[in-house]
Amino acid sequence: MPDLTRRRVLAVGGALGVMAAGGLGAAAGLSRRPAVTGAELRSAVPLPPPFRVPLPLPAVLRPVSTAAGTDRYEIVQRETTAEILPGVRTRLWTYGGTFPGPTIESRRGRPVTVTHRNELPVPTVVHLHGGRTPAESDGYPTDLVTPAGWPTTAAHGGHTEPGGHAGHGSGQGMHDPRAVTTELTRDYTFPLDQRATLLWYHDHRMDFTAPAIWRGLAGMHLVRDDAEEALGLPSGPRELPLMITDRAFAADGSLDYPSLDPTLRGRPGVREPYLAGVLGDVILVNGAPWPVHEVDAARYRLRLLNASNARHYELEWVDGDGRNLPVVQVGSDQGLLAAPVTHTYLPVAPAERYDVVVDFAHAPVGGLVRLVNRLGSGRTREVMAFRVARRATDTSRIPRTLSTDLPNWRRSDAVRVRDFSFRAGRMGEDDGHGWLIGGLPFDPARSDVTVRLGDVEVWRLVADVHHPVHLHLAGFRILSRGGEQPLPHDGGLKDTVSLRPGESAEIITRFDGYRGRYLFHCHNAEHEDMGMMANLQVT
Repeated sequence: MPDLTRRRVLAVGGALGVMAAGGLGAAAGLSRRPAVTGAELRSAVPLPPPFRVPLPLPAVLRPVSTAAGTDRYEIVQRETTAEILPGVRTRLWTYGGTFPGPTIESRRGRPVTVTHRNELPVPTVVHLHGGRTPAESDGYPTDLVTPAGWPTTAAHGGHTEPGGHAGHGSGQGMHDPRAVTTELTRDYTFPLDQRATLLWYHDHRMDFTAPAIWRGLAGMHLVRDDAEEALGLPSGPRELPLMITDRAFAADGSLDYPSLDPTLRGRPGVREPYLAGVLGDVILVNGAPWPVHEVDAARYRLRLLNASNARHYELEWVDGDGRNLPVVQVGSDQGLLAAPVTHTYLPVAPAERYDVVVDFAHAPVGGLVRLVNRLGSGRTREVMAFRVARRATDTSRIPRTLSTDLPNWRRSDAVRVRDFSFRAGRMGEDDGHGWLIGGLPFDPARSDVTVRLGDVEVWRLVADVHHPVHLHLAGFRILSRGGEQPLPHDGGLKDTVSLRPGESAEIITRFDGYRGRYLFHCHNAEHEDMGMMANLQVT
């Protein structure tokens, strides 16, 4: 094993040893380490100065049909070239020819069917992240949509190839007897019987999720309802969806990514320095580098999504005098909070969403408010900027009570408590090191956790390094961190919990909605591709 891997694994093992010996107190000490897991790629093209490119707003997709109470959409997955950096053409994999993909806006309880057509050179899988979705449309990693003529013996990409690189190929040689493969097209049906919130859709192909998202396969999906719209929160042009990502660019303008097989057709995984996660040196918002957006001196509702593979952010809004604007959180992954919470900064892990209101009336007209990443350095410290253009009438408000429909699960309701560790470890006798849940790499043929529909459970999670843990199908509440109270931004209903290095957390959820095979996994996309995923069977 190369020295770099050996040092990393020994460090991880040492951290777990400290936790085992010292319990939650030691874990709390380790959790104060910086929230950085991964290595940064450096772009080989000149990068533009910040705050010159206007913020793009993804187009809202129109349904092709609204008959029979269902909104039907069509999306073609295809390659295209676009100008992300000014004057530079970059090849992308896209939903509908744009990055991000088109936004879908839907109503709570009104079903949506999206027909995806795969014109890319490799199989794909679509997952609606945060959706309460029947298992057949949830985007299980081996339920592939293959390009026309794709050989069935290669349907699972890296899983049919022998060998494998140390730390990769969690399913090398495995066969999933329950996989459902379709050629060229697939209908995904989303009942959307859930709270109003910001969801997002992305590729979820086994072993190749990370490079596919990096190449552009991500888009936003908003669920709305009458109760939320009656609150009087900022709306219309004062509601901005913001997908934050990081990327790096090669000398020819292409997206740089350290794949072992750049075709994404055979050997999965990334080069040695990037096993912990891939970071880029360019921050994009809605696909634009360090953009700027003109705003009124008024309240704006910002729908934040961290769609980065591995980068964490601590976001703060800073005016020209260096003063922080207050940030009022009104919602989380799975919709509105019970009541607003005010922050000076907001940590956002990969796949997390936050619904916040920022009042630009606190900044002078003509001034610039910078959105800053406190965890970044150099160019990655800047995210975007807002230029306060004019005074304006503002009739929006932030009610003291936002929602009364949050679940009130109690510990005494739980029928069982489960423990899960998220850590580095050996994939198998000859497969080197990867990322494991409960000491095991992902295996689509293995049943890891079986729960009964309607049961309430408490899960205790513990991490070695930073792991944003995502649960499919069910939202949850965070009960504790390190044996203490949740953090100020942990309120509401979540579907992703950001575990900091050495940290333990408890979550509580009720498994309702649908029976079938689902997943839970780390949403550091490189960790996910290297084994940190497990099966959840709802019976």
